[in-house]
Amino acid sequence: MSDMPRILSGNFDVPNCHRIDVYESRGGYAALRKTLPETLGTKVQEEVKAAGLRGRGGAGFPTGVKWGFVPKDTGKPVYFLVNADESEPGTFKDRFILDYDPHLMIEGTILSCFAVNCHDAFIYIRGEYGWLVDRVQEAVDEAYAKGYLGKNILGSGFDLEMIVHKGAGAYICGEETGLINSLEGKKGQPRIKPPFPALVGFLNCPTIVNNVETVASVPWIMSHGAEAYRAIGTERSPGTKLFSLSGPVKRPGNYEIPLGLPLRELIFGEDFGQGMLDGIELKACIPGGSSVPVLTAAESMEVNLDYEDLAAKGTMLGSGGCIVIGSDAHMPEVLKVLLQFYHHESCGQCTPCREGTGWLDMLIGRMLKGKGHQRDLELLERVCAGMAGTTICVLADAAVMPARSFISKFKHEFEALLPKGIEPEDYVPTAHSAEQSS
Repeated sequence: MSDMPRILSGNFDVPNCHRIDVYESRGGYAALRKTLPETLGTKVQEEVKAAGLRGRGGAGFPTGVKWGFVPKDTGKPVYFLVNADESEPGTFKDRFILDYDPHLMIEGTILSCFAVNCHDAFIYIRGEYGWLVDRVQEAVDEAYAKGYLGKNILGSGFDLEMIVHKGAGAYICGEETGLINSLEGKKGQPRIKPPFPALVGFLNCPTIVNNVETVASVPWIMSHGAEAYRAIGTERSPGTKLFSLSGPVKRPGNYEIPLGLPLRELIFGEDFGQGMLDGIELKACIPGGSSVPVLTAAESMEVNLDYEDLAAKGTMLGSGGCIVIGSDAHMPEVLKVLLQFYHHESCGQCTPCREGTGWLDMLIGRMLKGKGHQRDLELLERVCAGMAGTTICVLADAAVMPARSFISKFKHEFEALLPKGIEPEDYVPTAHSAEQSS
């Protein structure tokens, strides 16, 4: 992997690279100086589109295509929001960029704003990342002092103001319209789409929301070109991606990999996780953050880390939070932890999610207490069916996907929790009976 360019993590191990003078000494802001005075914003947009960069927050939508949805000549300002509300369990990649290389994100944001003719940008940071708010604000202040932000940047005539905003610590604000509502001072609850934010977003104006890792890829693309970026990764999933590797592996951490790398290489490779801890075998793996379907050990050995191959195996690349599960783990207990999280983080706006996440959490909980009923697995599936695809955002689906995959692939562990006796034919669980037995 030594020949792969470190597009995102090249400065992670450089002391004090959060300071602008160190960042500049490493070639920082060269892409901006090269691009801004002599390139049209539409050219930046086309270059990123040609590179095939896809959104790194989880959805994987082509970035340049998304920028192209911004209407022209509406008379309204365009806003650009950087989604630094990294709240997906198992994911800690954006935190590293904000902490070790914030100017990479800032430079990428400036270029992205130039691409969509935006003059007002917001960096929306997860509430629990309190120390990073100060880190990013210091970097933004340095960029202003150097003339990379503000009026007439680098003599180009392009103006850009950048505001750092601290969220209140809600997982749902990682969804772009929930983030927009929060930034407007409203409840952090998602909006019905359409209209999409590119048309009607922040303050009812055209708005682009991109993830930290997404904008951090833009300076390299503008320096080296779309063709060089497409030479990395796969044809349909080009470029590199940060993966957050956690669990009982010998060397957990953040790793920048070319998309298409085998998952087994990330877990067992000498340059990456270096295998399982002594005495523990691989049992399962969640490849893209807690909301995506789990893979068995056998499936994990056969899949590649790109959008298409993971989808073909019935899961998703998501945010790149690779959660390794060892042989000592009890899958119902692992699922209980995940469902507890989604139950807690549901914003409550949609009934299927508000009630369904609670039911899933409760049903697994009572099974673990030895108070389950024979038909609980059937009831779990009925609850999942009432949640999937029925809500404004995908938080309900984010709870359903791990629930269904855990139960289908490790069903024997859940069945072992249920009583062996046969219940009366007329037994129909209700909320009251479930609460009484939990």
